[in-house]
Amino acid sequence: MADARLTTPSFLVLGIIDKLGEASPYDVKVEAARTVAPFWSVPHAQVYAQCDRLLEAGLLSQVRQESGRNRRVLTLTNQGRAVLGRWLDDPEFVPVEARERGILKLWFGGRPDVLAPVQLGEHEKTLHGYEELADSGGELLTPGQREALEFGIRYERMMVDFWGWVQHRDERTQDR
Repeated sequence: MADARLTTPSFLVLGIIDKLGEASPYDVKVEAARTVAPFWSVPHAQVYAQCDRLLEAGLLSQVRQESGRNRRVLTLTNQGRAVLGRWLDDPEFVPVEARERGILKLWFGGRPDVLAPVQLGEHEKTLHGYEELADSGGELLTPGQREALEFGIRYERMMVDFWGWVQHRDERTQDR
């Protein structure tokens, strides 16, 4: 295990399996899509590859279900639990990599009058969904989940503000 290079997707897989208690790679993929995808997406093929890597590294153990499709069910080993715990307790700062396609299009000359209305509308819709979740079920979330939801709300507010600025700036520029 000493040589296994763990990445954020590695810890995403460990964290989800830890939260679920046990999970197949498919379960991890579904749970990731249901929970963390708004702020950390991971391609499903990467989930399967991470499960194999973590199994090989001794951070996960596996049993094959005898019934049905002979699916494999994964659990954290003591070593996996310890590694996840150390990662959770590590306050290291890693700069955010904002992967906003609309921003990239602006950079390369995309038209603000075409991009801004759509981007603004989609970010408003996402913000509304997050705010509804906070209002209707926020008390059911763990403190960490509630804080992650709050991050999503604040991020979407910032993006609504930004795209509104782009749209109004472009309208002022067109009036000249």
